[in-house]
Formats: sequence, C-alpha cells, structure tokens
Amino acid sequence: MFSSRFLLLAAGLATGSLFAQSDAPLAFPAASQPATISQRVGLTDIEITYSRPAMRGREIFGALVPYGEVWRTGANNATKITFSTDVTLNGSAVPAGTYELHTIPTPGDWTVIIHRDMGQWGSYAYDPENDIARFTASPESLRTPVQTLTLSIDDIKKESATLGIAWAGTRVPVEIEVDVAGQLVPQIEAAMAADGGNKPYFQAAMYYYENDLDLEKATAWMDAAVAGNPGQMWMIYRQGLILAKKGDKAAALAAARQSIELAQNAPSPSLRDEYIRLNEALIASLR
Repeated sequence: MFSSRFLLLAAGLATGSLFAQSDAPLAFPAASQPATISQRVGLTDIEITYSRPAMRGREIFGALVPYGEVWRTGANNATKITFSTDVTLNGSAVPAGTYELHTIPTPGDWTVIIHRDMGQWGSYAYDPENDIARFTASPESLRTPVQTLTLSIDDIKKESATLGIAWAGTRVPVEIEVDVAGQLVPQIEAAMAADGGNKPYFQAAMYYYENDLDLEKATAWMDAAVAGNPGQMWMIYRQGLILAKKGDKAAALAAARQSIELAQNAPSPSLRDEYIRLNEALIASLR
C-alpha cells in the first residue's frame, strides 16, 4: 500500500505543481522605468529618484503633459531630489534635505517647484502651502528629440552644476550653486589650529591658493608641507606658484629652479620634461 506522502509526491510530479512558484508574484516591466542618479558637486551630494516615461510617438509638452499644470517631472511617484547641504537653485535658497521636484511647463519659461516630500503619487495632491522654493527656468530647444525623460547633473564646476530636465524637443536647465568655502574653510582653520596630529598642509595651502584666500597662511602651510616632504619637485613647483601669486618673485624663482634641478633626476623622461616645462613657464611669468 502506498503512503499518503508518496501519493502526494506523485500527484505533484504529474501536474508540475511540485516545482511551481505559485506564491511568487509575476514581475512585469514598468512602462516608465525607475532610475536614480547621484552626483557630488563640491562637497554636496545630490541624488534624484524618478520614473522615466518615453515618447512612444506621442506629442509631449502641451499634450501628454499639459501646459500650465503642475507636473510630477516624471511618471508614477513624484520625482524626489536630495541635497546633503544647503544649495541655491536659480538664485533661490534651498536647505539640505529631500524634496519633491515638480514643474509647470509652458511654451515660455517654466516654473520649477521644490516641494516638501509628501510621498505622493504624481502631483495630484500638490499643495502650494508645502512649497520650499519656486522659481522660473528658461527652456532650450533640442535639435534631436530625447525619447525618454532624462534628468541629469551636468557642467560640473568647483561650486556649481546644472540640473537638466530633457524630454522630447525641450531641455530646461537649472543652475545649482553650492558654498564649498563656507563649509570647508572653518574645518581647515580648526584642523590647523588643533594640537598635534597629521595636518593637511599641502591640500590646505593649495585650496587657499586656488580660491584666492589668505596667501600668508597658504605660504606657511606649503612651507610646512615641503619641510615634511623634502625633495619633491611637484610640491616645490606649487610652492613657487603660491610665492608668485603672493608677489615674492625672488622666492618663487628659487623654488622653480630647485624644482627643475630635482626634475633632472625624475624616474621617467616624460615626468622630467613635464616639470621642466611647468617651471620654465613659471619663471617666464615672473620676468
């Protein structure tokens, strides 16, 4: 006589149900695929999470996306944008945080809305009382249509970048500005004033040099960096740059000549030639 366990096993093999994943939900591709982009600008981390609708032969702005109405700037859930520090968008201050990104497209300038994160689907529950910032942005016409909505962070510089909203024949740029110096300078000053420890003399000196800050401090910090790393042609060359910017031509010339002398023993001809060329250009600028 067969056991009940054997009979159940035989029935499962016959129907294929033994290996069926009847409890697993079916997964279908989304019509508007989800996407996340992240980018650091200066010391600010920016992340955008959105769903990307496609044209699929449809007319977009003024039709699928009506003019004059609040749009989620994507599909499905309202698009979210996160800033790790305070930023400025097209001149409007936005504190650090996570927000919804809504827009109002028009044939002319668009309205861009940074809205409190309400976790909403679309813009159907949009309430202007929850706006954090609201400003205009001027759209650009594209020669080649963008088939799938694309949000991007481009034109990245030391303290700025551009948020791009591109779809169909339109791109809307939004200028992002961040305050690196306001964040970093107090930290540098605190690190340099602290007792003991390895201090970032070289990095601090170069930051002050490149950003037109206190050149007396930059000089002192670079002197300390060179003293702690003797015989480094690349560091001594940059010491010369700081001295030249400070106006001490004699000291800058001496640093450039020392760097050239050290370059003669560089581990590769290309490195030697590069630092000879750089220092010769520095010397020429001092004449």
